[in-house]
Amino acid sequence: MQQVIELKGVAKRYDSAGAPVLGPLTLDVAQGEALAVTGPSGSGKSTLLHLVAGLDQPADGTVTVAGRRIDRLSERARARFRREHIGMAFQFFHLLDDLTVTDNIQLPARLAGAGRRDAAARADELMEALGIRKHARAYPGRLSGGERQRVAVARALVNRPALLLADEPTGALDSTSGHDVRELLRDLHRAGQTIVLVTHDPTLAEACASRTVHLVDGRIALDSRAQAVR
Repeated sequence: MQQVIELKGVAKRYDSAGAPVLGPLTLDVAQGEALAVTGPSGSGKSTLLHLVAGLDQPADGTVTVAGRRIDRLSERARARFRREHIGMAFQFFHLLDDLTVTDNIQLPARLAGAGRRDAAARADELMEALGIRKHARAYPGRLSGGERQRVAVARALVNRPALLLADEPTGALDSTSGHDVRELLRDLHRAGQTIVLVTHDPTLAEACASRTVHLVDGRIALDSRAQAVR
């Protein structure tokens, strides 16, 4: 099976003389897999996500995403690669409050060079699929937390990324909205989207992930696979 993520001997340290905050570790994620990364605060979860996204560079090892060695790329090239191949959804949404839902979703496509008509068609497709079409002309501030997270996921998917990264996607939501986002991520995984999500929430990991990696002190302490995503 094709690997979307290949980390080999990866380590990250912020003090060149100090111990690594992550790794060294080796980790592969296959196409269509949904991986939950869990662990206590300070265990390296967000650092791992940032390395996979090309937002940070490893001190040691290699990072390959969608067949490309992103640790070799310049900062500008990593940004371009991220825009074309990686979608990201965050705990606090990071939507632009002065743009409508439609414009927020279209923005990455327009930045990637898509024409206005194609970007609008893709945004319409995603709003329909994610149940937010009725909010197309609304501004994010008028939506619930769960609705804003759906908009954020639609924006992350607009360029049809090989990989969706979700950083604590239910962390800022109430229980009802959190349930809705869990269902959304589970449906995306069932449809074949490769997902890596960082979470403190064992319910989210159990509901959405086909595999869980638990980090302790920057190392993989447990790597387990679920029988099925229900």
